[in-house]
Amino acid sequence: MLTIAAYVFCAACFIGPLTLFVLIYRLNSHPLRSFPGPWAARFTDGYAGVPAIQKRLHLITYRDHLRYGPVVRQAPNRLVFNTVTALHDIYLHSRTTKSENYLKSLLSTNKPSMFNALDRAQHRQKRRAVGQLLTERSMRIFGPTMELQIDIFLRQLLQASQQSKFANMTTRCQRLATDIVGHLAFGYPLNTQTAETNAVIPAGMKRTSYRISVYLAWPAITFVDPVVQWFGRREISKFYAALKKMVEFRMGMPKDAAHDLYAVASGDMTPNGEKGLQGTDLWSEASFFVIAGGTTVTTLMSAVFFYVSRHPDVYERLASEIRTTFSSSISITGGPELNSCKYLRAVIDETLRVAPPTTATPWRTEDIYSSSLPSSDEPFIIDGHIIPRGTAVGVSLYSLHHNLVYFPEPFEFRPERWLGPENDEVINMRRAFAPFALGDRGCAGKAMAYLETSLTVAKTLWYFDFETAPGELGKVGGGTPGTKDGREKVDEYQLYDTFTADHDGPNLVFRPRANFWRKLEEGSA
Repeated sequence: MLTIAAYVFCAACFIGPLTLFVLIYRLNSHPLRSFPGPWAARFTDGYAGVPAIQKRLHLITYRDHLRYGPVVRQAPNRLVFNTVTALHDIYLHSRTTKSENYLKSLLSTNKPSMFNALDRAQHRQKRRAVGQLLTERSMRIFGPTMELQIDIFLRQLLQASQQSKFANMTTRCQRLATDIVGHLAFGYPLNTQTAETNAVIPAGMKRTSYRISVYLAWPAITFVDPVVQWFGRREISKFYAALKKMVEFRMGMPKDAAHDLYAVASGDMTPNGEKGLQGTDLWSEASFFVIAGGTTVTTLMSAVFFYVSRHPDVYERLASEIRTTFSSSISITGGPELNSCKYLRAVIDETLRVAPPTTATPWRTEDIYSSSLPSSDEPFIIDGHIIPRGTAVGVSLYSLHHNLVYFPEPFEFRPERWLGPENDEVINMRRAFAPFALGDRGCAGKAMAYLETSLTVAKTLWYFDFETAPGELGKVGGGTPGTKDGREKVDEYQLYDTFTADHDGPNLVFRPRANFWRKLEEGSA
């Protein structure tokens, strides 16, 4: 009978040579061996996985591009690019689909959503259903509901100013975005801005997003998911309990009772006859919809407040545009006047450039499952490189948006760069600008993000003046001088890579303008 020591010895005799063989293969014979990159990335996904756990993979990717050039081998079977040609080759290519690593983000329903559906036809069907809700026309219909939530946000700022308190804009914007997406998904009043009952929902969103980020970077460690879920059980369980409550609430109402996801998509989601929330497709879609809608816009709005508060020239020009374009708070609504605020749009675009809400690299692979599979001798080419089958390719938006080839002075916040004449430099810059990604896999919520941010910023500047909080409180959100981890820039809004970015601050102090605030108190904003 073999002893435990004998079993261990036998296992070592098998695993040892196998490991050595894999290492030698990846070093000398792997089809990606000629691509530059860190030594450790040749052997393990852990090279990217560890900084993903540390929420700083976007910073490591940027650093590696500076060291190794525009294409870097970031893992044994992954290449990350930093050129506009690669951006368009990858995300507009008819032969790419999402990497199989996206399947690691499946929920317990085991049904893919628009986020992780690999099949292009399946994704198109889901996007068509959900996309109906996120068009500019649809956003105009939803506008009054959105504005009611923004008015609550403004009253919260007024209350803080009257109590001589600062406002943490991550917290305030997070709760605003959560309440808005609750109404947009299921017509449900989450009320996170005014009550603590559902205040844990944003934390549950962040936990879920962080989990996705880590497993995309290091899929081999998904075996620890039960432990991860256990540590985050409070936030995650409360998030899904709230989602379940929203679903049940909405199902008890007529389908057309609200202009929301349920109304436009519940009858057009599954090809096999399942209707709406009786099946699991819309449940998976709603989970992704709520997380994406509640986190990305939060980052955009928080970052706008960070950069505007730290650049007096930008603040003055933006405030002047808002206060001269509109004659009253009631006139600040979606439409031609808001669209005419070109500097506001430039501020938002520049914020999206320097602080992209999605910090993770969106990985793609050659679609080998397509019915129109190319012949085996037809090369898959990205930015002039022949890509071996099975290789994941992607572009880090944080790196591309800070590439000085396309954006001179990339770490300077200059909204004016978007207002210049359409010369070759500006055209090249616009081609490299992709905060919502490109192609049919790009973010469907672009119109919502622009409208929500534009209304929130414009209405805030109508009612208030604001500045950074005094002392150490005012430093929250910026970098720390002297550090060597990529976070040393004081005037850069610090993003933490959890697929959709996590962040803190800025802490701002608000002062009501004249007597405009009385409209807020009267509830007639």
